[in-house]
This record gives sequence, structure tokens and C-alpha cells, in this order.
Amino acid sequence: MNTRFLDACRGLPVDRTPVWLMRQAGRYLPEYRRIRSACSFLELCKSPELAAEVTIQPVDILGVDAAILFSDILTPIEPMGLELDFVPGPVFENPVRTLADVEALRMPVMEQDVPYVLETIRILRCELAGRVPLIGFGGAPFTLACYMVEGKGSKDFATIKKMIYCAPEIYRALMETVAEMLVAYLGAQVEAGAQAIQIFDTWGGILSPSDYERYVRPYTARVISGLAGCGVPIIHFVKGAGTMLETVREAGGDVVGLDWHISLGKARETLGPGVPVQGNLDPTVLFGPKSLIEAEVQRILRENDGRPGHIFNLGHGILPETPPENAKFMVECVHRLSAKG
Repeated sequence: MNTRFLDACRGLPVDRTPVWLMRQAGRYLPEYRRIRSACSFLELCKSPELAAEVTIQPVDILGVDAAILFSDILTPIEPMGLELDFVPGPVFENPVRTLADVEALRMPVMEQDVPYVLETIRILRCELAGRVPLIGFGGAPFTLACYMVEGKGSKDFATIKKMIYCAPEIYRALMETVAEMLVAYLGAQVEAGAQAIQIFDTWGGILSPSDYERYVRPYTARVISGLAGCGVPIIHFVKGAGTMLETVREAGGDVVGLDWHISLGKARETLGPGVPVQGNLDPTVLFGPKSLIEAEVQRILRENDGRPGHIFNLGHGILPETPPENAKFMVECVHRLSAKG
């Protein structure tokens, strides 16, 4: 099997820099759109054979060094008692606003409540055997809480911030519940066969560094420590965390994910030579000409300066309008420009 990705997660030397893309299975691929045209997003997530097929598509098409499970970070929230829909973004019709709402949440039994996720992983381990590793994933407690409290995406996240500052007992109870659920959910993914886990904290960067340290880090740390014995690398990605990488690092994990708002070289200096990193090309670069894509890949590789423990990725998810041929060219550039010898 191509182990570059797993080796880089552990800070080991590799023959060339491994690369995969956040949201690499998705709307930018015509092959994905053909499957998606026959079912809703949630139906696709809950259909193991189809979810496995779209997970494998970018491995075949792009030549990436890892597959990431096709699912959604909100998948385990629905069986907790919140009604989830996508219109097209995620919407909860009954958001969590009171202590009674938190107490009404049920703890999912993973094999019973999200069997489709675990079955997809099992299928993928068979289909990917001898090829590339499989990454499982989940949302960080704070990002999940943002959706659960706001009821949908938000420009200012005022509702959850108000809860943090004005009703800390509700916020604390919610975060403890979500963290407990995530340890079980991500642990079940590993038991089913996931060979690495990425924790996505998409909204962690909306708080000040001091608020992140006080209100977010303890709960993410609880999830990561709860997975300590699982034996697979943990990637911790916080979007917008360039000003608080040390604090993010203290939450734990084997690899720190980076968005494009910080130089990869500076990030490595801040984190120290023993901390593997993942990132961090601006996704919109893939709209540019191939000369620009190659130059930006070269720049990031140069910033890494040959240090082990670098996984090339975008600084956030690939955008739906991205030309697939540009994504494929980027992968080829990473492999060609980083090849040893």
C-alpha cells in the first residue's frame, strides 16, 4: 500500500510529499454529480455502496495518496434528536437553546444509529486494500455546537456566543455531551477500519485566542485524549487558527492542519520541528492557469524546506466550480516537485 500519508503523519521521511484534498469527493467531479443527481445528499451519505463509490472516485481520478470517507460532520447529530435537512446548507429545525434542550439529547449507539457510516468504512477497506489509506473524520465539538445552537450557518454566530457569555452552564453541558458523543463516534470509525482521523473545527477561528483557549480547547482536547489508545494518527484542523497555533497544538493530535492565512514555513517554526503539518494552498488557486498552480505548489514545498512530516492539502475544502483537470495537475505537481532523488 502507498503509505506516504501515514508515514508523514508520524513525521517519517517519505519518497515524495503525500497529497489529498479536503472535500475531494464532491460536486467539482462530473462522476460525483452523476450519482448525486439520482438521490439527495443525505440519501447518498446513508447509502454505503454509493458513499464508498464517491469516496474512491478522486483516488482514481486525481491520484491522491489518501481517501477520505464521504459523509458529513453533522451525521451523528441527527440521531441525538435534532431534525437535519440540507437546503442546500445544513439546517436544524429544532436548535438547542436551553438546558432542557441539552438534557433531551440522546447519546447515539453507533452500530444502531449510524450503521451506514461504519458499513461504508468496511466496504472501503476492502475496495482500497493495497492502494491508499482511508481517513475517517468528524467535526470538533465547537463546530458541531455552532450548528446545533444557531440551527444553520451564520455570519456572526451571535447566538452561540451569547450562550457562551450569558448562559455558560448551558454551553458547558452541550459541549460535554458533544465531546462524549464524538469519542464514541470517531472510535467506532477506527474500529470499523479508518486508518487516520481528521477533526474539523471549521468555526474555531471565529473566537479570539483567549476565548478559544477557554471555551474550545478543553473539549477538543477531551475528544483527542479519548482517542489516545486507538492507534491511528489524529489530524486537528482549525480554520482561522494562524494566530493561535500554539494553543491549537496544546489540544493534542499528531498533525496540525493549516489554512492559507499563515505561511507554512512560519507555522512550522512556531510549532517546532517535531510537529507534522498539513496544508495549505488557497483553494481558489486551482481556478488559475497551470503556471500559477505549479508556482504556488513550489512555494509551499519551498517553505517546508524538505522537513519530514508535511502532508500537502488545500487550506480548506475544494470549491465546487474547480476544474478537475486543475486539481489533478496540482497533485501531479506535488509529486513531481517533491520527489527525492
